[in-house]
Amino acid sequence: MRFFPKCVGATAVALAAFTFAPAAANASTLDAVKQRGSLVCGVSNGIAGFSIKDDKGVWSGLDVDFCRAVSAAVFGDPNKVEFVPLQADERFAALKSGKIDLLSRNSTWAFSNEVGQGLNFAGVTYYDGQGFLVPKKRKATSALELDGTKICVKTGTTSEANVADYFKANQMKFEPVRFEQMKDIVAAYQGGKCDVISSDVSQLYAERLGLAKPGENAILADVISKEPLGPVVRQGDDQWLNIVKWVNFAMLNAEELGVSKNTIEQALKSQKPSVRRLTGAEGDFGKQLGLSQDWALNVVKKVGNYGETLERNVGAKSKLGIARGLNQLWTMGGLQYAPPLR
Repeated sequence: MRFFPKCVGATAVALAAFTFAPAAANASTLDAVKQRGSLVCGVSNGIAGFSIKDDKGVWSGLDVDFCRAVSAAVFGDPNKVEFVPLQADERFAALKSGKIDLLSRNSTWAFSNEVGQGLNFAGVTYYDGQGFLVPKKRKATSALELDGTKICVKTGTTSEANVADYFKANQMKFEPVRFEQMKDIVAAYQGGKCDVISSDVSQLYAERLGLAKPGENAILADVISKEPLGPVVRQGDDQWLNIVKWVNFAMLNAEELGVSKNTIEQALKSQKPSVRRLTGAEGDFGKQLGLSQDWALNVVKKVGNYGETLERNVGAKSKLGIARGLNQLWTMGGLQYAPPLR
């Protein structure tokens, strides 16, 4: 989901709770992270499957696992991460100010979010798109059947604009019902104040879990926008951009090569050049990044390859139950494709 920025300090208290030295854009983020002894990672306030904290204070989700993967690459330890929950409309400001080292918070790689914000996206960890959540009793099978409906959307986002474009293109009408918080959207939907919720499909799956009767609601197959989600870093630090980018690529290449948490011991014995480069047995890729030789090995061993993290957090066997679809590897007909480590 793409958000238009505005100045909001809703989580200033949460940010102030951390006692860390900001990593300025003109300094080495890696050096600042190492000196501090932890990675400060910006995540969402709570989206199931992506970044959410349980009642014991433990964070989980696809975005959270990516933070841990970067920590594993830098420290050899996935747990040296301080998670900072951020509202969508303050996330980019927190990154630019140096309050966080990395933003891993279901952020759309779009021109306005990269060039417009003066930031760099380091890849796509999840290919998403905007869709529609509807009550099954409507018996709708397509968004083309939603003419004249009230649709709940989040203010400050492009969700309303995307819906407006879609309805205009198909000569239909709708009435937008706007809220700032997703919890208010869900409450309005359950209270009958709107007929439909429109947001990123992954978020619709997450929010459906919290409905009083999840099974009585359906997510339509229609996807009306491109929402490639990925981690974000500040511009001006190519070393840090390369580290974050290649952690993502290492996880993808590991899955493609069949290297997982369960097969790591076999991988260490492999004579395949591509596997040996991944485990650090050949090449000096870690040195070139400013990391240890076993940086990629630590990512897979201690967090997992891309498929492992995806499946346990949002996959078909997770609570969200989302099919891999576009997030399947390119060898399996999906869009996930990583440059080779060579």
